[in-house]
Amino acid sequence: MADRTSSSITIKAAKTEIMAVIADLEAYPGWASGIREFAVEETGADGRPARARLTFDGGPFSDTVGLSYHWEGDDAVRWELVDKGNVVTSLHGAYTLAEGGGGTDVTYELAVDVRVPMIGMVKRKAEKRIIDSALKGLKRHVES
Repeated sequence: MADRTSSSITIKAAKTEIMAVIADLEAYPGWASGIREFAVEETGADGRPARARLTFDGGPFSDTVGLSYHWEGDDAVRWELVDKGNVVTSLHGAYTLAEGGGGTDVTYELAVDVRVPMIGMVKRKAEKRIIDSALKGLKRHVES
């Protein structure tokens, strides 16, 4: 698996409230930049998405991929690519939540591989941009 890029942010809300927003995949286009569509294809016994199809516009790249989700209560969610797209060949990600004194610390990890050859430093910068944008959008959406 590729190296992961990660970043964290503190959100002034409880883990349950934040995880409810994270689990509402179909609402992502309203607050997560670059996400054009998210369609849940299968839900698990807990009612949360188990499989979904994501369509994104990532600057020079746009693609549609299938993802599988693994939920750990309100502590974490991990996802992985199950249906490759035209550009994305591997994808692993996670949100991990930990309550702290000033709110909940949310860490987003992401590793993406694409068909187009890319220098590691450039790839990590792109992942960092995706992560930071997602975390800021999540914070704005939850705290609004």
